[in-house]
Amino acid sequence: MHMLDIDQLKTLIAIADTGSFTRAAEIVFKTQSAVSMQMKRLEEQVGRPVFVKEGRGTRLTEDGERLLDYARKIVRLSSECVASFSEAVLSGRVRLGVPDDYADRYLPSILLRFTKAHPKVEVTVVCEPTPMLVERVQAGDLDLAIISLSFTRERAEVIRHERLLWVTSNQHSVHEEQPLPLALGRPTCDWRQAATARLESIGRPFRILYASWNSAAVGAAVLSGLAVGVLPESAVRTGMRVLGPSDGFPPLPEVRIGILRNRSSDTAIVNALATQIVNSLDNLALSRVNSEKAPV
Repeated sequence: MHMLDIDQLKTLIAIADTGSFTRAAEIVFKTQSAVSMQMKRLEEQVGRPVFVKEGRGTRLTEDGERLLDYARKIVRLSSECVASFSEAVLSGRVRLGVPDDYADRYLPSILLRFTKAHPKVEVTVVCEPTPMLVERVQAGDLDLAIISLSFTRERAEVIRHERLLWVTSNQHSVHEEQPLPLALGRPTCDWRQAATARLESIGRPFRILYASWNSAAVGAAVLSGLAVGVLPESAVRTGMRVLGPSDGFPPLPEVRIGILRNRSSDTAIVNALATQIVNSLDNLALSRVNSEKAPV
């Protein structure tokens, strides 16, 4: 097999991110026919079909999804290599959005490493729930955001998988109360909807005692022993106990974390910060290994 063409891989990523050959062509500054030809040559290179027709459009095959993961890593490493030999010193400003669920856990290491590498760059951080961050990116108020990808309508680069967990205070037995008191997000929160749907499916009565977009507020209600909450594993704090099937709590869906970029903010500074975020949060390889070892 010949070496893969990075330009073709960039086009593949653009198609996956935009969901359209036409929109991808605009991003990579090529005609739609040129994009189609690139993908045909890429399929010839790997010897497998990358796309399959679905209705009026196309979607990635299983092999295409696998190739996309490699493409993102290859393009990212290529950019890192070029940047490492560049004499230019990055300076300017970048605007990053992060849900507060992840801010305490991830931001310290991301900002420390990024600032050491690029001391002349000013980083403005906005902490808000994912739906608000998505709106800010779309409006051009943010350059990129770390978001929860339960919002499947948004196309973003998936960089981390986490379990979504039921949590209670390890000093109280509020999880045994009937009806079960809950501390969750607002009504539109996907995690809240998943949690209540699971309880309804097993006939467990519950009541919403606290509702907040702020994970610290939810955590406070949990730690005080007033309610059971739902948090991703990275947000579980000392003093919390994870509840599972043995406690009468059904498994919750997996959380996918990704980066959503403002396409008009595709600058060296933004790319450098995105690379640092990926390097800090990427656990996809580990997730795949664990899933392959898990019993069916």
